[in-house]
Amino acid sequence: MIFGNIGQEGTYGFLPRDVKEFFEYAANHDLAGFEKGSHPIDGERFFVNIVEYETTLPENRFWEAHRKYLDVHLMLDGQEQIDLNFIENMEQKEFVEKDDFLPLEGEANSHVVLRPGDFLICYPNDGHRTAVAVNGPEKIRKAIFKVGI
Repeated sequence: MIFGNIGQEGTYGFLPRDVKEFFEYAANHDLAGFEKGSHPIDGERFFVNIVEYETTLPENRFWEAHRKYLDVHLMLDGQEQIDLNFIENMEQKEFVEKDDFLPLEGEANSHVVLRPGDFLICYPNDGHRTAVAVNGPEKIRKAIFKVGI
């Protein structure tokens, strides 16, 4: 996992080109103006999902990981905590191929708080639980880039 801020793009020169594409796309598009839902960029290889939801208690949320895509969470408005743990430390349930969804059970061993402009890149071994409230429930809006691997 990599946690950073979109304003510090130069710090992430080591990332593979296909992962860094989200910086360019975010800089050249008004993501805040996008409708909720999925927006294709380069077919199934690279797309962005715009989501809005209210953050809540951790026990109301679920753990997940992915095998076919990296997730790049980019906060547009509000703040949320994302709990993290490596999938090797968790109980892995049956992978749902059609949704690229690996359900997990376990506890957090760390977390990040995303505020506007912050991003989190989750790799296939990074279990994550999103939508955790920071200081109480809050409506958030974010872009989740999906980068095929």
